Amino acid sequence: MRSDIFSSGDPTSVLARVGAAATLAHEPHRPVLDVVVPVYNEEIDLGPCVHRLHAYLTATFPYAFRITIADNASTDATPYVAEQLALALPYVVVVRIPAKGRGRALRTVWFGSPASVLAYMDVDLSTDLAALLPLVAPLISGHSDIAIGTRLARGSRVVRGPKREIISRCYNLVLRSTLAVRFSDAQCGFKAIRSDVAARLLPLVEDGGWFFDTELLVLAQRAGLRIHEVPVDWVDDADSRVDVLATAIADLKGVWRMGRSLAAGRLPVRELRVDLGRPSPRRDGTRVAGHRLSHQVTSFAAIGVASTVAHLALFLLLRAVAPTQVANIVALLVTVVANTAAKRRLTFGVRGAVDAGRHHVQGLVLFAVGVGVSSGGLALLHALDPAAGRITELTVLLAANVIATVVRFIALRFWVFGEPEPAGPPEPMAAPQAVPGAPAPATAPRPN
Repeated sequence: MRSDIFSSGDPTSVLARVGAAATLAHEPHRPVLDVVVPVYNEEIDLGPCVHRLHAYLTATFPYAFRITIADNASTDATPYVAEQLALALPYVVVVRIPAKGRGRALRTVWFGSPASVLAYMDVDLSTDLAALLPLVAPLISGHSDIAIGTRLARGSRVVRGPKREIISRCYNLVLRSTLAVRFSDAQCGFKAIRSDVAARLLPLVEDGGWFFDTELLVLAQRAGLRIHEVPVDWVDDADSRVDVLATAIADLKGVWRMGRSLAAGRLPVRELRVDLGRPSPRRDGTRVAGHRLSHQVTSFAAIGVASTVAHLALFLLLRAVAPTQVANIVALLVTVVANTAAKRRLTFGVRGAVDAGRHHVQGLVLFAVGVGVSSGGLALLHALDPAAGRITELTVLLAANVIATVVRFIALRFWVFGEPEPAGPPEPMAAPQAVPGAPAPATAPRPN
């Protein structure tokens, strides 16, 4: 049997019910899904993994599929086991990569794959295979561009030691703090991507190791692509040989490198949006993060606290030489410009000069609202108690600032900066274009 002949499987499964076939443009005998299993010295686990995965796909997947064993320069019997699997099982091929690195293996196979959806999973099958169809269905239907399994979302069921749990959560916290990511789990070994998206993003991904996943996802997010997350059931492999410390250090170096590249504008984020057909959230394409409401509230609150402290401190300094209302207005005016600039960049992720003037004018309008609220509060206080002391004045100002802050947040979010338009659904899948110079899969021979 030739390795490029595929079965379309059972048409009654879950993917058929979402109408995915209507959006696919694949050729006869061309696999819709290619599941890559990267391996390095996995002679024991490889056989059970591929047999189980093959049986699952044969029984449940309604379209043509392929399983690609990506051998990362193994030095044990893994290449022999892989070749025997390719001979014994239909729709299984082997690619030999002469250097180590999961990212390198995935890049090599994905570049040469004829499939419309490209996926990978770890050989230990830590993730329950029941999550595979929910992972790839949004990509086949055209709803999403990338899909990831997550062990950190509500609904996930995870069995692993506290050391790995803490490291994983700390790493994702670092990503949120430094690269403003919105996806919850960067390193779960269970992901899928549309081939047309992969062809555009892969040449920009520098890392060939464990940071490959994170770099790919950050680029996808900045390009405005839709990333679908699937909560998974995960049981950690007790025999894992991953060097956690070395991997963590390499990941942090990758975060630093990518952060510098993004800050320096060396990554073509706007070009990616145009090439991949995603509408720019701002007409200048400079809304870089598309932050969630939770991030906006947290950032807004932090900036608001700093601004309030600065306002009150400046008010106390000016109050010694100026009347109450003058001191308040000057203190507000000094802090409002910095406040608007900080929230523009840090809270709502808008950068660049386009619309900056309008944003500051609108910020001054909100400043006038703040003046009205705080000045009105002070006027009311002095009308009720002309002899009110400094502590009372500060208390009234604090309460007025709280009210003005709520009004300002709502106005900034919906009037000044607005919310980015959600990225439209991807176009129906087309046949992936050949990538010049990309290596082709080395398919194990099959008996006729």
